[in-house]
Formats: sequence, structure tokens, C-alpha cells
Amino acid sequence: MNAISDAIAEGAAAYMKRQYAVVSVIGLVIAVILYFAFGAITAAGFMVGAVFSAISGVVGMSIAVRSNIRTAQAAKKGLGPAFNLAFQGGAVTGLMVAGLALLAISGFYFVLERVANGNLQPLIALGFGGSLISVFARLGGGIFTKSADVGTDMVGKIEKGIPEDDPRNPGVIADLVGDNVGDDAGMAADLFETYVITAVAAMILGHLTFPNNQAVLFYPMLIGAISIVASIIGTWFVRLIGKGGVMKALYQGLITATVVAIFGFYVLTVGFFPNGLGAISSLNLFFASIIGLIVTLGLVIITEFYTSKNFGPVRTIAKASTTGHGTNIIAGLAVSMKSTTAPILLIAAAIFTSYSLAGLYGVAVAAMSMLSLAGIVVAIDAFGPITDNAGGIAEMAGLDQKVRDVTDPLDAVGNTTKAVTKAYAIGSAGLAALVLFASYTQELKMDAFSLSDPAVLVGLFIGGALPYLFASLAMEAVGKASVSIVDEVRRQFKEIKGLMAGTAKPEYGKAVDIVTKAAIKEMILPTAITVLAPIVVGFTLGPKALGGLLMGSIITGLFVAISMTTGGAAWDNTKKYIEEGNYGGKGGFAHQSAVTGDTVGDPYKDTAGPAINPMIKVLNIVALLIAPFLI
Repeated sequence: MNAISDAIAEGAAAYMKRQYAVVSVIGLVIAVILYFAFGAITAAGFMVGAVFSAISGVVGMSIAVRSNIRTAQAAKKGLGPAFNLAFQGGAVTGLMVAGLALLAISGFYFVLERVANGNLQPLIALGFGGSLISVFARLGGGIFTKSADVGTDMVGKIEKGIPEDDPRNPGVIADLVGDNVGDDAGMAADLFETYVITAVAAMILGHLTFPNNQAVLFYPMLIGAISIVASIIGTWFVRLIGKGGVMKALYQGLITATVVAIFGFYVLTVGFFPNGLGAISSLNLFFASIIGLIVTLGLVIITEFYTSKNFGPVRTIAKASTTGHGTNIIAGLAVSMKSTTAPILLIAAAIFTSYSLAGLYGVAVAAMSMLSLAGIVVAIDAFGPITDNAGGIAEMAGLDQKVRDVTDPLDAVGNTTKAVTKAYAIGSAGLAALVLFASYTQELKMDAFSLSDPAVLVGLFIGGALPYLFASLAMEAVGKASVSIVDEVRRQFKEIKGLMAGTAKPEYGKAVDIVTKAAIKEMILPTAITVLAPIVVGFTLGPKALGGLLMGSIITGLFVAISMTTGGAAWDNTKKYIEEGNYGGKGGFAHQSAVTGDTVGDPYKDTAGPAINPMIKVLNIVALLIAPFLI
């Protein structure tokens, strides 16, 4: 077990080191450009955002690779000890992400007050630094994890008929490494960036809307501070009672944190704005903050319905699997498309209600309150990759089946919680991007974008196409990298005598190295398009076309991201539902069809879908950054 865990840790560290070596060069080039365009403080803000985002990803990965073997060991004692240890590991990541994000914002704002005379431009650069690293972490980690997963499964499961985490498979360590660099490090950097961007957008919009009121700058940060305390309290209530109820135990923590946050928000809002904010009453502002919490709980419920084995959508895909591979894909695509409606209606209702209560600043407050619970939400998510790795270690080390009987149900719940967190990140990204767009229009003093203006229409079409282009490049990247890993795994099975019989050891490191190189190579182009698109459109077609681009990307990006992440998770849990003995169980015809669906769903839910979230915000933050040059 120690040898396997060490191999996973070594592979994850090697990937992160190589990824950040490449990203740091790109970051330094952008920092130099910002230095000459905006000055030293703005360049410093970019670097702070980038470094803190990278730290959050490294911390997430480090905690995961230290928790996996401990969870596998705890699983020998039963479900309760394994669950508690995995959640504690996830909680470290969650609270670190929220803490680092709030520290970066408040610390840098503290510096700005003293050296920049209240100029908030460097805060935008802080968000840009976090966003850029997040795109690389989400995209690069997603390409790594899914190309390793798909390539390993295609040869191991389908061609050789061996179990998922069989130690004979040369790609299995790369697959387990991918869980950490994609689902943990990438997710941590993503939520860090979303938190920072939301707070920065709320502060800037508040400053533009109420220029002489410094309280609007502190209010979003104080919302975050209250929710970190609420998240800590929430972790105390995550307790597994009896054999089942893993999701119930997690929800106990989330609901507790929400209740504590509501009480805290009320005390804060009434105390901070006793006479209201302009024409907005303090109660209206408080209700706007509650809307963000309602959206969080709503997205959790909706996503669990579409991705859990206990509800109709997954069971519908499972039933369709009995008639073939094609019907599994059709049913999965149908579920993925259908899953967009409820979240979009919820987000739309939140925007409309919060705007009615407190104007654009109300929307910003709702977005910030939603993101403020990132500590407990990331904790609920991050335990998933830990339990997935624990199951892999148990399989590879030949532990008793009773250990897998503990880790497998935890892993299945982890698939749902990962989907929930992605929906949470995407939903909050939609609100954050809308606030960023409002800040962009305020900065340019443009109240309306007319659809009769051809520049706006052209921008809308270009912006609407960008998420599709970005997602297609991400999917292609997984496909290309998967071919490399398939060829390597086939080569080792062919050339290493005794490998299939279990008398020889595979060369795990070569598979890890191949997929690392492929992931880093393939992540450059989609990220470059994301950064350059608003610059090219803004300076060639003008600020109105750029505004159209931002709105188009927000609209289609939300739909594409929700569809991909939810649909992919539904495919994954369909496979697990069948493996429990339904519709013929493992090895049956329905299971073979479900494996195909899961293979398609892997890059859907873990590469292309989640990476659209930071992609939308990078477009908006770059537009806001260059706005002064477009006036």
C-alpha cells in the first residue's frame, strides 16, 4: 500500500512541477506586459492572484495523496472510519481554498489602501492571475486525468477484461494520479479563482455604483469571513450514523453551515447598514444575501437528482444500456440536455429577485454569499478523489473485498458530490460573470446594448461560439492523449513477458510521463484563445462588440458546462449502478454499454465541462482589464 501511495504522490508531484514550470513562464510574460501597460502594482496583483491560486491547487493535491492510503487503511475498520478520514482530508482542502482566497483579497486591498490611494484596478489583475492559473489547472489536470482514465480503461477493461484498478495495467497509476491533479488540484484552483473573482467583481461594482461609500467594499469580504466560520462549524456536524446515509451526513454539514451563515449575514447587514444603502433597505440587502445560499442548496438538490443512482435519470440510462451502446449514449445525451433547464431557471430567478431587491449590487451580494460557502462545499467535494484513490489502492494491494465494499459506495457518492461542486462552480460563475459584465458596462458608461447594432450581434455570435470551440478543443485533447496512453499500455502488455499473468511488474512511470507531456502540450491552445479573444474583438470591433461577446459566452457557456458535467456524472453512476448487480451486473451486456457511456462521459464531466467555468470568467476579466483603453 505504501509503495502504491508513494508512486501516486510521486507522479502527481512530477505533473504539478512540470505544469507550473510551463505556466510560470507564461505568467511572467503577462506580468511584464501588465507592468508596462498598467504599472508595478497591477503587475504585483496579477502575480499574487496567480501564486495563491497555484498554492491552493498544490495544497489540494498534497492533502489528497496523503489521505488516500489512510482512508484505505481506515476502510478495514468499516464505513464510518473511512468516511470520517476522507472527509477530514477534504475539509483541509476546502477551508484552505476559502481561507487563501479571502486572505489574497483582503491582504491585497489592505496594501492598495496604503500605496494606491483607493485605485481598484490592481484588484482586477488579482482576479486575472487567479483565473489564468485556474484555466491551466482545470484544463491541464482534466486532460491528464481523463486521458489516463479513458486510455487505461479501453485496454484494461475492454480489451483485456481485467478490473478497473488491476495492478497489471501499466496505466493504472496514471489514472490514480489524474484523480488528484484533476479532481482535487484543478477543482481547488477553480473554486479559489471563482471566489476571488466574485468578491473582486462585487467590490468593483459596489465602488462604481456607490463611489463615496467604503462600506460596500468591506461588505463582500465580511460575508466571506462569516461563511468561513460557518463552514468550520458545519464540518463538526458531518457525522455518519449507521451503515448508510453518506449523502445525508454531508448535507448535515452543509445545512448547518447555511443556517449559521444566515444568522451571521443578518447581524452583519443590519449592523453594517443600519440606515440601508442609498435607496436599498438593510433588510432587502440581507434578503439578497440569502438568495445566494438558496441557489447553492437548490443546485445541490437538482444535481443530485440527475446524477445519483437513487433517482430516475441514472436508472433510465441504465435501462437503456440493456439494448446496446448506442441507446446508452442517446439516453445519456438526453439526460445531459434536460439537466440544464432547472439550474438555469433557478439562476434566472435568483438574478431577477436579487436585482428587484437591491439592484445590480444585490446580484453581486447574492453571488458573493453563494461563493462564501466554498469552504464546506469544497470539503464535500474533495473527499471524492480521496475515496476513489483509496479504492484503487485497495484493489492494487489485494486487500479483502470488504475494503472495496466500503470504498466503492463512498466513491459513488463522490461522483455525485463532484458533480454538485461543478454545478455550484458553474452557477456561481454565471452570477460572477454577470457582475463582471455589469462592471464592464459601468466602466464604459454604456447602459444598453441594442440588438439592432450589428457590432453587438457579431459579438454575441462570436461569444456564443467560444464555449463550443473551447469544449471541442478540450475533448480533442483527451482523445489525442488517450491514443498515446492506449499505445503505451498495449506495448507493455505485448513486450513485458508475464505481465498478464501477474509475474512481472509494469512500467508505471512511463505511462505517467507520456500523459503528462500530452496534457501540458494540449492545454496551451484553448487557454490562448480564451485570453486573446476579448483583446482581438475589443480592439478590432469595438467595446459594443466585446460586450456582445461577453454576454454570448455567458449564455452558451452555462448551458454547455452544466450539460457536460451533469451528463458525464450520470453516465459514470449508471456504470456503478449496474455494477451493483442491476441489469446483469459486472461483465454483462448492459455493463459493457455502460462502460462505453462512462468513457464518453469522462472528458465531458472532468475536462471540457468544468474548464468552461474559468474560461467564461477569463473572458470577462480580460475585457474589464482592457476597458480603459476602449473608451
